[in-house]
Amino acid sequence: MRVAIITESFPPDVNGVAHCVLRVAELLASGGHHPLVIAPQPPKATRDEGASYPFPVVRVPAVPLPGYPGFRLGLPGGRVRAALIRHRAELVHLASPVVLGAHGAAVARRLGLPMVAVYQTDLPSYARAYRLGRVGQALAWRWLRGIHNGAARTLAPSTVTATGLLGHRIENVWLWGRGVDTQRFDPAKRSLAIRARLAPGGELIAGYVGRLAAEKRVDLLAGITALEGVRLVIVGAGPAGAALRQQMPGAVFLGERRGEELAAIYASLDVFVHSGPYETFGQTLQEAAASALPVVAPAAGGPLDLVADGVTGFLVPPTDPGAFAAAVARLAADPAMRAAFGAAGRRTVLGRGWPALTDELAGHYAAVLRSAGGSAAGSAAGSAGGAKEGKGARKPAKATL
Repeated sequence: MRVAIITESFPPDVNGVAHCVLRVAELLASGGHHPLVIAPQPPKATRDEGASYPFPVVRVPAVPLPGYPGFRLGLPGGRVRAALIRHRAELVHLASPVVLGAHGAAVARRLGLPMVAVYQTDLPSYARAYRLGRVGQALAWRWLRGIHNGAARTLAPSTVTATGLLGHRIENVWLWGRGVDTQRFDPAKRSLAIRARLAPGGELIAGYVGRLAAEKRVDLLAGITALEGVRLVIVGAGPAGAALRQQMPGAVFLGERRGEELAAIYASLDVFVHSGPYETFGQTLQEAAASALPVVAPAAGGPLDLVADGVTGFLVPPTDPGAFAAAVARLAADPAMRAAFGAAGRRTVLGRGWPALTDELAGHYAAVLRSAGGSAAGSAAGSAGGAKEGKGARKPAKATL
């Protein structure tokens, strides 16, 4: 299949959308398909000029998002149409579409190309987090309906998210999760040197990994810094970083970490804490589980699918800072519980590798192409890496939820 993935974010960006698109495109290419990625141009300071990908990447002009200069908005323009035509795309994959994705959807419609839209960013909840009020949330839902209802399928990452989409009149919703690299994120990478550096007094280490932004509510973890014998470690960067450092002087802030260094940090923690109440999925929860860590997360959104309360971790009231601290204290006092939860978490993700999830995604592509009468429909299901309808794909959410 010749697939064009239009994404709002791509490496060197560090976030769930960028990582998901990269892994999917890599595996599609290795499976004999022909992906193209269309993404915003990164700033010169972080531009990956030497990066090499096994698929073409077309960059479009971009501007910093007001209030969040680390995130860049891809701008509409002729490059998208030219890239789709040059690639001879048969299908367009909209990755968490907002601005560039909306433009890509309009171009795809004019070219008569079928679309699959992946819902990953909870824009209406972000409108609430940034205090844009009910009007802002209503406008966000209206904007998203305009994009997603033009796609043949919208793929939601969790049951809660799928239910919310259907409740706001977004149609043709199917469930499609996310993969995790269980070889990279492995408890065997635990490092005594890292632990000694982060907790020289031998404290239990509770860690957060993710963006430092208002919608992530990292401030809810402040109570953990007051727990005796516990060290809070925060990995990530973002516009809320300076304020959080002032609010939590007892925490260790490591900034952004990647690759094997990040995997070793995960494995060197004792407990993983995630505070964001607006997650459509929660990729860091899977990475923590793969690292055999017990997890504390809000009982909202994606974590409801990823954390088995009392089995792999604890789900707590989403905006209760005391509940986060109490759950960490409970785990800190019970090494056997930590070990049991961590082992159970690792078992739950062993079957969620990116190859299986990409194979499932290819099944959605093939089904959409067949419905659209695409020229590749007949060969897509049988090509290397192309899943037939039903292989891993779950029924439309409206039929099961």
